[in-house]
Amino acid sequence: MRAKSRALKIATLRGVIDMLPLSLAVLPWGILFGSLAVQRGFSWLEAQMFSAIIFGGAVQIVTIELIADNSSLLTVLLTAFIISSRHFLYGLSLRERLSPQPLRWRITLGFLLTDELFALSGHRRAYLGKLRLCYALAAGGSFYLAWNLWTFIGIVAGASLPDLTNLGLDFAIAATFIALVVPGIKSLATLAAVLTAATASVWFTLWHFELGLICAALLAMMVGFCVSKLGAAV
Repeated sequence: MRAKSRALKIATLRGVIDMLPLSLAVLPWGILFGSLAVQRGFSWLEAQMFSAIIFGGAVQIVTIELIADNSSLLTVLLTAFIISSRHFLYGLSLRERLSPQPLRWRITLGFLLTDELFALSGHRRAYLGKLRLCYALAAGGSFYLAWNLWTFIGIVAGASLPDLTNLGLDFAIAATFIALVVPGIKSLATLAAVLTAATASVWFTLWHFELGLICAALLAMMVGFCVSKLGAAV
């Protein structure tokens, strides 16, 4: 019993340590969101609840900017849906390993399944067995606490300091996703999709196209699918 308890503690500690670099990497991102939220007219409680309930950096930042710009409700909902839809794909890819687990594990890990936790889920035995489940819970839980702490710091900073967007903290968003995406480029189809998404999103932004992010994502998926089919046919 003592050995089992020690193994669980080790697995928990390792989950926190393995996630620590990513938890620190999103510090400027969380501060940026908290400061943006209060500077765009949200109360401190509303800003904090964004991180506590939604728990999705990209969709949080995009949503508050769209609301602040008086975008239509349809645009806000469609954009949030498209940005968050990748989590549905994450869930599908892990379904075979998580479906045998009790409901409490599936709900908890499903809520904590961010880009960062998914990046640590590549091992073929991930989520199999109690030790690996505790590892994932500790990794995801520590990231959740860190994200909410960085948000709180951003809220305090946003209420007492000038606009933090002038400090270039928004680059943390791009840097984090680049670090997560690049290791996953293992095929020509994936590379084509990534390059298409990057190029299209830049062009749509320059054109001030309101649904540019959605169109860039859809275009990238189409290109990736076509390249994959062409590769299979050759």
